[in-house]
Amino acid sequence: MTKVTMTVNGKAVSGEVEGRTLLSAFLREGLGMTGTHIGCDTSQCGACVVHVDGKAVKSCTMFALDAAGSSVKTIEGMANADGSLGVIQQAFQDHHGLQCGFCTPGMVMSSAALLAENPKPTEAEVRHYLEGNICRCTGYHNIVKAVLAASGQDVSSVAAE
Repeated sequence: MTKVTMTVNGKAVSGEVEGRTLLSAFLREGLGMTGTHIGCDTSQCGACVVHVDGKAVKSCTMFALDAAGSSVKTIEGMANADGSLGVIQQAFQDHHGLQCGFCTPGMVMSSAALLAENPKPTEAEVRHYLEGNICRCTGYHNIVKAVLAASGQDVSSVAAE
């Protein structure tokens, strides 16, 4: 076992991990941050997306030790300081961008990364950026609307799939 230390959602954390411990497992099992979901363990679904040093990363493909010294942001860190929903989370709620909710943490984290890179994406850019995230419930239409709404854009013309 090796001690790993990192900053998660602005707080310094540490724990003992095996070299093979994935970041997703460390967050969920070591820190009790279960908002990061595990859907496939093969980097296909995107439910485990977190930000590591500001970059969207599928945490099921990164070892916890590789995040040592890094700043990690999870879905738990996306809320406002008062605990209310953040802008992207609120847009997902307002535009029905979730159903079962399993993919939602990864979708929100990927959407946040997109909006950090491109504050006013087109509908096509949103759809392209979210290709690495799978949702089995919504058909993506309302997810795209939510991302565009979070960017402050009009969503009335978003085409149904």
